[in-house]
Amino acid sequence: MRRAKVFSGSSHPELANSICDRLGVPSSPVVLKKFSNQETSVEIGCSVRNENVFIIQSGSTQINDHLMELLIMISACKGSSANRITAVLPYFPYSKQSKKKKYRCAITAKVVANLLSVAGVDHIITMDLHASQMQGFFNKPVDNLYAEPCVAKWIQDAVPEYINGVVVSKNAGGAKRVTSLADRLKIDFALIHTDRTREPRRNTLCDSTTTCVTKIEVNNVEIVNDMDDEIDDVSTDHLTDSTASIISDAETNITLVGDVEGKVTFIVDDMIDSSGSFIAAANHLMNKCNAKRVYVIATHGILSGDSLKEIEACRSIYKLVVTNTFPIPPDKRHQISKLVIIDISATLAEAIRRTHNGESISYLFDTAI
Repeated sequence: MRRAKVFSGSSHPELANSICDRLGVPSSPVVLKKFSNQETSVEIGCSVRNENVFIIQSGSTQINDHLMELLIMISACKGSSANRITAVLPYFPYSKQSKKKKYRCAITAKVVANLLSVAGVDHIITMDLHASQMQGFFNKPVDNLYAEPCVAKWIQDAVPEYINGVVVSKNAGGAKRVTSLADRLKIDFALIHTDRTREPRRNTLCDSTTTCVTKIEVNNVEIVNDMDDEIDDVSTDHLTDSTASIISDAETNITLVGDVEGKVTFIVDDMIDSSGSFIAAANHLMNKCNAKRVYVIATHGILSGDSLKEIEACRSIYKLVVTNTFPIPPDKRHQISKLVIIDISATLAEAIRRTHNGESISYLFDTAI
């Protein structure tokens, strides 16, 4: 690519290097360091005057430091007379805080959007925003790419019996995402609803053709999902290790709408942070509704705390499938044998190339690269 520079932040160098390799360009030099007082220092190592600049910086476990690093890199390029600055954020930081869930809370994703605009960004490329409405937070163009084509291709290649499978949403907020994938694969979908308002049930009712309802209690701990439009994972921070390891046995009302008996099931969401709600859903599908096998699939594998160990210990989950939008350190990868990582660097690289050449990227919304 002529008159273009691609810079990599320090959040996900592995993904940045893969993108540069696919583009056939080297990563442009930049010095990233911290002063003794922990202030971030950025020094651009080449001329960017009248160049199209692409800065690759994903969210990570050190999200605040890497966000500040990105802002300083954008400002440095803007001050060096770059023609156009595009921030490539495979996982958009603070995307879970895209609305007020309680009174006196901030919409932090909007704050991040404002920071990027003020720093001088001209364009945003990201993937699978937690809420697509977040694109309205910006006064600059936003391209929200989808991992769905790559996920669908992996399912078709790696799961021969997928044609008789079922795509399952573990909450009402993910129904649109699940139906889209089910339509692409031409298979059925189902919906799990976790009810925190219903009175406890002592009995278990299971009709494999329509609905399964179960009520389980352990240590008098109740685990429920946030029942807002976009429902987040259940936090297990307040639980003991023994309770967290069997979170699916905690008190909860789970209702499955759909038929999964004897079928391969795919629990799909945009991200997996804590593992509690995924384990609860998988155990319900396997133990109460007689599913054949359960795959857990998410675009962003945040996998906080002991999530990987908990999923590895869960017999109901056959495979955990994520993309490489979020960095997973090698020491964490070794904790689990069920982990499959889908490489989406080709999609991001093609988006960068098309953006630089002024071409349409709508092709990428439906096609796996």
